[in-house]
Amino acid sequence: MNIKDIDLNLLVVFNQMLIERKVSGTAEKLGLTQPAVSNALNRLRKLLGDELFLRTTRGMEPTPYARQLAEPIARALGTIQDTLNFRSSFDPAASNRRFTLAVTDIGEIYFLPRLMEAAARIAPGVSINTVRNTTIHLKDEMETGQVDLAIGLLPQLKAGFFQRRLFTQKYVCLYRRGHELDGQRLTLDAFRQAEHVVAVSAGTGHGMVDEFMQKKGIARKVRLTVPHFVAIGHILQTTDMIATVPERYADQCLEPFGLKAAAHPVALPKIGIHLFWHAKYHREPSNQWLRNLIFDEFSDK
Repeated sequence: MNIKDIDLNLLVVFNQMLIERKVSGTAEKLGLTQPAVSNALNRLRKLLGDELFLRTTRGMEPTPYARQLAEPIARALGTIQDTLNFRSSFDPAASNRRFTLAVTDIGEIYFLPRLMEAAARIAPGVSINTVRNTTIHLKDEMETGQVDLAIGLLPQLKAGFFQRRLFTQKYVCLYRRGHELDGQRLTLDAFRQAEHVVAVSAGTGHGMVDEFMQKKGIARKVRLTVPHFVAIGHILQTTDMIATVPERYADQCLEPFGLKAAAHPVALPKIGIHLFWHAKYHREPSNQWLRNLIFDEFSDK
C-alpha cells in the first residue's frame, strides 16, 4: 500500500478511537459527527482489510492488527504534530495547564510539597494531578498524553521513552524515638529479632529490596504488611516495630512522627530514581518546562 492512498485524517480518527474506545467520544474530541467518524472507520477498514475495532461490552476494542498499528501511527502523528508546532512556546506564568504525574505514595510525600511550592512561584495557574506509576496501562497512558511524566524506578519504560536520573538513594531502618534500638548501632542480629512492618511494593525498586533480602536468607519477623508506605510513619510512632525505607522518605518522617533512622545492617543495593517521558513529547514545550523544573529542584546534578 502506498501512503498516497491514505487520507491522514483517517489515521487521526483511528488514533483517537484507540484512546476513547467509543465513536461518540472520538467524535466529540475531534469535533466531528458520529456518522463522520463511522464513515472514516469504514473507509479505513476497506483500505487495510481489517475490522480494526470490534464492539464489546467494554466499548470498541481494537483487533490484534489495530494494536500492532497503534504505536507506529501514534508516533508518526506525534512527529507530524511536533513538526507543525515547532515554533510554539510555553509561558508558565500565564498558563492554566493541568499536568499528570505518575508517582508512588513515597513520591507524593517527597516530591509534591517542594514541587507545588516552586510551581506556585513560577506558574500560579498550573495544576498537577497524580496517578500511581505501577498502573498496568502506564506505557499507553504516557504515549497518548494522559500521563505527562513518571518518576521512579520503572524498568518497563524502555522503547519509546526518554529518561533522566534525578538521584540515587540508600535504605535505612526507621523506628520511634525511645525504641530499645534508639542510641545504639543496629546489628544484623538485632534487625532479625525486631518486629517489622513491611510495605509490599511489587514491581518497584522497593519490592526489589525485599527480594534481595529474601535471596540472602535474611529472615524478618514481619508483624504487619501494608500495601503502601504512606501509613508507615503513623504505625511506627505508636509501636515497637521497625521498617526498611528509602532514606529520603525517612527524612520526611523524622520530625512529624518523632522517629529515628539508623544505618541499615544489610548491604542493600542503592536504587536510582529517574524521570521518564514519552518520545512523542520530547520537544513539547510544556512537557520540557515541567521536566526542567523537576530536575532543577530534585536532581543531585
